[in-house]
Amino acid sequence: MSGLKRLSSFPDLTASHLVVESPCECLADFFRREIVKHQLCLERQREYYSDVAIRQAEQALMRTLEQVECLCKRADATQVIGELLQKFDAVTNLSAFTDLQHLH
Repeated sequence: MSGLKRLSSFPDLTASHLVVESPCECLADFFRREIVKHQLCLERQREYYSDVAIRQAEQALMRTLEQVECLCKRADATQVIGELLQKFDAVTNLSAFTDLQHLH
C-alpha cells in the first residue's frame, strides 16, 4: 500500500510549463490508453485494497486522464506523464502483468 501514498505526491498538473501550441494527438492517445490500462488493472485488484485506497487511486487516475491534453502541451510532457505512470504502476503493478503476458 505504500504505492498509494506515492499517488498523493503528484506534481502540480496546472503548472504553466506550456510551450507547445497543440500537442501531438497520438501522444495524448497513447497516454490515455496507458491510464485506462492502469484503471482496468486496479479494478481487477479491488478486493486487495480498502475502499478508501481504491477511491483515492481512481481519483488520481481520473484527474490525470482529464488533464492529458494539457499535460501533453508541456515541454516536459513525456517526463511528467512517465513519472505519473510509474507511480500508478507502483500501485497497480501493471508492468508485471504485461511482462507475464509477453512470456506466453
